[in-house]
Amino acid sequence: MLADYVPILILLLLAGGLAGLVLVLGLLIGPRRPTPVKTAPYESGMTPIGQAQRRMPIQFYLIATLFIVFDIEVVFLYPWAISFRRLGLFALVEMVIFVLILAVGYFYLWKKGALEWQKIEG
Repeated sequence: MLADYVPILILLLLAGGLAGLVLVLGLLIGPRRPTPVKTAPYESGMTPIGQAQRRMPIQFYLIATLFIVFDIEVVFLYPWAISFRRLGLFALVEMVIFVLILAVGYFYLWKKGALEWQKIEG
């Protein structure tokens, strides 16, 4: 039983060893030329101004949730549509239930105003 897992263990050891080797080689032979510009903290190439932590508008989270709802729908609907004829009626019922569950999330976001596009002050 354990002999079946030996190839997987060997693969994991080889992958981990190669990753470690690449990191060590990079540290040993990689160039080190630190300059004040390279060591300065930045985000998007700009010098940070103000507090690091600020309050994010709720609209940001609602849009992110909306993206997740549509992304999950596309990820599961596309393969289902490709093999629809082979799956039969059971898969159709399952997909209708799935889309109804996603519709609940969509209507929640609609009621919370995630689809009202307006300029966010901040």
